[in-house]
Amino acid sequence: MPITDLLERNSKLYGNEVALVEINPEQTEPIRITWKEYSLIQPTSQKPYRREITWSVFDEKANRVANMLLSRGIKKGQKVAILLMNCLEWLPIYFGILKTGAIAVPLNFRYSSEEIEYCVNLADVDVLFFGPEFIGRVENTVLALGDKCLLFFVGDNCPSFAESYNEAVNNCPSSAPKILIEDTDEAAIYFSSGTTGFPKAILHNHTALLQAARMEAKHHLTTHEDVFLCIPPLYHTGAKMHWFGSLFTGSRAVILKGTSPKAILDVVSWERCTIVWLLVPWCQDILTALDTGELKLEGRNLSQWRLMHIGAQPVPPSLIRHWLEYFPNHKYDTNYGLSESTGPGCVHLGMENIHKVGAIGVPGYGWELKIVDNDGKPVAQGETGELCVKGPGVMLCYYHNPGATHESLRDGWLFTGDMAMMDDDGFVWLVDRKKDVVITGGENIYPVQVENFLITHPKIHDVAVIGLPEPRLGEIAAAVIQVKKGMTCTEEEINHFCLGLPRYKRPRKIIFADVPRNPTGKIEKPKLREKYGKGSSFYVEDSAKHSEENAK
Repeated sequence: MPITDLLERNSKLYGNEVALVEINPEQTEPIRITWKEYSLIQPTSQKPYRREITWSVFDEKANRVANMLLSRGIKKGQKVAILLMNCLEWLPIYFGILKTGAIAVPLNFRYSSEEIEYCVNLADVDVLFFGPEFIGRVENTVLALGDKCLLFFVGDNCPSFAESYNEAVNNCPSSAPKILIEDTDEAAIYFSSGTTGFPKAILHNHTALLQAARMEAKHHLTTHEDVFLCIPPLYHTGAKMHWFGSLFTGSRAVILKGTSPKAILDVVSWERCTIVWLLVPWCQDILTALDTGELKLEGRNLSQWRLMHIGAQPVPPSLIRHWLEYFPNHKYDTNYGLSESTGPGCVHLGMENIHKVGAIGVPGYGWELKIVDNDGKPVAQGETGELCVKGPGVMLCYYHNPGATHESLRDGWLFTGDMAMMDDDGFVWLVDRKKDVVITGGENIYPVQVENFLITHPKIHDVAVIGLPEPRLGEIAAAVIQVKKGMTCTEEEINHFCLGLPRYKRPRKIIFADVPRNPTGKIEKPKLREKYGKGSSFYVEDSAKHSEENAK
């Protein structure tokens, strides 16, 4: 069945129950709708800006969006883009698009005007919904887009070059449009993260979206009583597909606009959240705040919080061990996936396998996997190769890019570009991105392994290991280190700490700087290579100093 059927079912079964809550702790406006559990907040606590909608209102809003689009001539198979920060309007607009049979195209909120134009043209977008944060960027693209794209502004004080979303949908029918949608119909285009170049447009059908919903609910034993805290951006498959577990069970979800440790713990307490998906940097920030005493667990209602899971990047085992010191009763899961596999879960650790912390796990519900060499042949257990996955959530194609599609999809298998190995128990361990492997003097260095070692240093908040050019050895490994707030660290301290690594894995350059990450938590290594690689003067002197030692 199409994913839209779940929303309509929830509206019938749970119509008067809360479906979505939006909270903005930075906003001082009064709470729009009072919820009974907010009476439990201490009188001295400042209540944040809060809105909520029920399942029936969610479905009605989606229907109004769909009927408005149909009245403007949008037909099945056309593309409608969303450029919004996380908000209560986001998901009703998304489902309204799907109810018309059109294809939803979420856009990264960090895109520049040029990137917006590029993605809109690549995906053949006919309509764009955008919010107040993007007025300048969208205005800059108006001339380039011409009349090919309808623009709807979601917010107050609509700019002159767009139509008001509120005015457009308010008088539209709230009944479901009579559009036949099949499981195999195309449903959404998601863009690759762009950490390796220009983003590619990834096309999925309704079968893939429904697979993500079933899988999320099964992996995390989601029930109708759970409350999911959604923090990452909804344009990304990671946040959307985890929320699909709430859609599948008709349970409540909270959209938090903010990532500060205090905001996260406060909202978990206030809203009685049971499932929270975090990125590594947010976990590190929470642990640092607890370690320093900036935050305390006392006085918060956290006993109902049963599951913390992480995805989007390799997870240092030391982080989870530290986490369990504060939250010993938490279940934990790692979710591995790509936008090409409908987001997280094609490989997952499993809540029962916390003894394997560090591994990404086993095939997810409905998935198969294999690890292959450069010729596409399976490698022996314990050997490193490229991870490939196969299942009902694999993309249809890279839209308008048959070459990249042919390279990544072979006989139904998705070649992920990630290097991995399988241990004796059948658990997969992520080694690194195929393109991120540093080859120095003929030796392969997998940055993730070095990063996992370095992050255990008590002064390191975040770290990225990259390869830098070296005339004789080809590359040397460099560690970009972000020191914890209020601490100082020296190169000598790091070099001494790295004596615990094999000689060839030790970074030959230490750089103290912030580690850039995209909104989904992935380290933006191309930016680091561009900044510190070719064109920088330090590596020539440094590589000469270390070339003989590095070759040993």
